[in-house]
Amino acid sequence: MSAMGKHIKIVSEEYRKLRRVVPLGVLHSKAEYDKAVKALDAVIDEVGEDENHPLADLADALGVFIEDYEQRHVKIPMGSGVEVLKLLMQEHGLRQSDIADIGTQGVVSEILKGKRELNVRQIKKLAKRFNISPAAFL
Repeated sequence: MSAMGKHIKIVSEEYRKLRRVVPLGVLHSKAEYDKAVKALDAVIDEVGEDENHPLADLADALGVFIEDYEQRHVKIPMGSGVEVLKLLMQEHGLRQSDIADIGTQGVVSEILKGKRELNVRQIKKLAKRFNISPAAFL
């Protein structure tokens, strides 16, 4: 067996282990989608803002598979940024405290009540978190 063949065999074994935990590839069901979203949330929690983190590419890959599924199966309504945010929070089972990275509990509460608009920084964070276009919040 060639050196490349040995490497491929090792990679194949490790890839199968990874696939048991993280759904990589085209998502075919809501269950696969939900598992991918949970995995992406966990990876984002680990990676944070570090674009050079070893798992940053995994986050990007999961984002691509999730976005593909959403384009085929999930309709994001046209509406205000707050309406879109509320829908995404509901679909992902999130509470106000789960999106504290966009602001304090008070700020998040005011946004969700329509008393405060989303700013550019918050929109960028939300778009990245949910892997959707920032335009969805405008």
